[in-house]
Amino acid sequence: MWPGAPAPLGAEFRTGPGGATGTNFALWAGGAEAVEVCLFEDGGEGDGGGNRTRETRYELVEQTHGVWHGFLPGVAPGTRYGYRVHGRWDPWTGARWNPAKLLLDPYARAVDGDFRLPPEVYGHVRDWPQQHVADTVRDERDSAPHVPKGVVVAGRARGGAPVDEGRPGTPWADTVLYELHVRGFTARHPGVPAELRGTYAGLAHPAAIEHLRGLGVTAVELLPVHQFAHEDHLLRRGLTNYWGYNSIGYFAPHAAYAAHGTRGEQVAEFRDMVRALHAAGIEVVLDVVYNHTAEGGELGPTLSLRGVGNRGYYRLQQDARRYADFTGCGNTLDVMRPQALRLITDSLRYWVTEMGVDGFRFDLAAALARAAHDVDMASPFLTVLAQDPVLSGVKLIAEPWDVGAGGYQVGAFPPPWAEWNDRYRDAVRDFWRGAAPDVRDLGTRLSGSSDLYEWGGRQPYASVNFVTAHDGFTLRDLVSYERKHNEANGEGNRDGTDNNRAWNCGAEGESDDPDVTALRRRQSRNMVATLLLSAGVPMLVAGDEMGRTQGGNNNAYCQDNETGWVDWSLLGDPGWAALHALTSRLARLRAQHPVLRRRTFFTGRPRTPDGLRDLAWFTVRGEETTEDDWYAPACTLVLFLSGRDITRRDERGRELVGDSFLAILHAGADPQNVGLPGPPWADAYEVVVDTSLEDQAGEPAVRHPGGTTLTVPARSVLLLRALPAPYDGG
Repeated sequence: MWPGAPAPLGAEFRTGPGGATGTNFALWAGGAEAVEVCLFEDGGEGDGGGNRTRETRYELVEQTHGVWHGFLPGVAPGTRYGYRVHGRWDPWTGARWNPAKLLLDPYARAVDGDFRLPPEVYGHVRDWPQQHVADTVRDERDSAPHVPKGVVVAGRARGGAPVDEGRPGTPWADTVLYELHVRGFTARHPGVPAELRGTYAGLAHPAAIEHLRGLGVTAVELLPVHQFAHEDHLLRRGLTNYWGYNSIGYFAPHAAYAAHGTRGEQVAEFRDMVRALHAAGIEVVLDVVYNHTAEGGELGPTLSLRGVGNRGYYRLQQDARRYADFTGCGNTLDVMRPQALRLITDSLRYWVTEMGVDGFRFDLAAALARAAHDVDMASPFLTVLAQDPVLSGVKLIAEPWDVGAGGYQVGAFPPPWAEWNDRYRDAVRDFWRGAAPDVRDLGTRLSGSSDLYEWGGRQPYASVNFVTAHDGFTLRDLVSYERKHNEANGEGNRDGTDNNRAWNCGAEGESDDPDVTALRRRQSRNMVATLLLSAGVPMLVAGDEMGRTQGGNNNAYCQDNETGWVDWSLLGDPGWAALHALTSRLARLRAQHPVLRRRTFFTGRPRTPDGLRDLAWFTVRGEETTEDDWYAPACTLVLFLSGRDITRRDERGRELVGDSFLAILHAGADPQNVGLPGPPWADAYEVVVDTSLEDQAGEPAVRHPGGTTLTVPARSVLLLRALPAPYDGG
């Protein structure tokens, strides 16, 4: 073991002194008494997974500011390794060092193997007879045979061309997000070869990418792909953590999604996937879980950070034996600690600069924004990201809440953050199920939620609009179930929210009634149309565009099976194929017409003396809405979007002028006569989208004169293009 260097952290294959190649190991373990790096070669004792491995230990004798480091000549990429960290065992003060536990390098670039959770992987004696003090008794059994190992990975050159080349760079206002699960998206895709389904290579396959391109998607938001572990309570029930919100390796692509190997091959495969998506004009956004880790609370396993430096990484209560839990998962990363903050920001920069991703959606972001106790928008985490030259320039999306007091922070994050807007979700669901007393809330959400974002200096694209997400009902289930049906999760149907804001259209679950089926499909079309016509950034969920169902399960986090996977056979059903066609058509309309992709908030005023209001609201009588009208019971919203008054310029500074539209959203059970505004708004209108029709490619568009009345079908969205030319009656 040579002295090596304290930076960068992790295992770096490099050329050392005298031209020798090898690997530099560097681990921050502040307060520890000794650190050993352990190398594993095939041919020794069984590791519990069918492999036979031999362990060789090397002590890291050099320490610089809490970083233990050393250089081992001859250690090449593909070598498996872990750490054993020696120190005090004193849970009452937060010290939980235990050298019997092999620890995953927090900076490992790849992981080989999967976590199982027998008693040996716990730092304390899990089966101690006095359970109330079990976490205070150190377990001396070796965990190495039962845990995966880090893998030494070659540098970026191994992956080919730099991943920074060919980034789409899609502006926020032009973005259409598509939330998908790497495994679930292609697990049943007939066009993807069987050996690639459910993998990074499967998502990179032309058949998968063609669906995304045809749908008009500009960015995929991938459910967690950091290496994660499965919870013990799931493994005991024969289930796994399918969604992956249980991270343990913040630099490593999850090994189970790799088609070509797990000795570092997953890194190149992930990069190739990113390049393929970029070549198709599609950005890659990662859903990341930096708020907690898979180690859980004091009764959880010792897998990595707990054994490396428990007090340096986790928030502890005043009783340091216990963990502060703002996540509902047992622990919370302490971003007030420099090393925890460094781990997160180093990881983020790695995924941008080395792996090519274009942004991040932060799970329970409010937990990361907490200072000493409360959420603080000037917290170290937000401040560091705001000034970072790499991270401040990528897409940053907050899930703006956590489970702690004061954790709900929708609208509070500073620029350049965007946020998941659950108030948009609730308003759209309530309107279409007939639970909204009037149209005020929907009008605010449809026009960009200025009440939430304008005061902080942000724009409409700060609002990531969604009707469904991975967490909750699918779109089809939202119109087919009113109650959750999570029995398959094995938790007595207690898990998952009861606040679904759903309407089953008259029958709970699947129905053979053609009227019920037709209404459900229409309601699905209505919500997709509302989403893609709203100001802000729309987020679709994989499979919603083709009627994917989870059988009423609104918390399918542990369903790595047909419940959680996209069912591509639905495209063979004419009704659901029609929803897919409508979704694609609306995305194209959004891309073609700048008035549907607002970069600034509406003002409600003319831009020029002879112009129109950029946004105008009308009653069903065709008259502009008054203050009293907003408070009157109503189930119809009518708005005019002026394409001549959008205050948007192209890259050369020229004003963009496009078509104007009249949008009518009618949630009533009966048809509604709506007066069409005449001049100066328009001389005539033609219907572009009518969600009451399953087939949108029907008869040629019919012109309707301004000032006349149009009968809007029950429960439907109509989008009409305004025709400024004189109406000649033809």
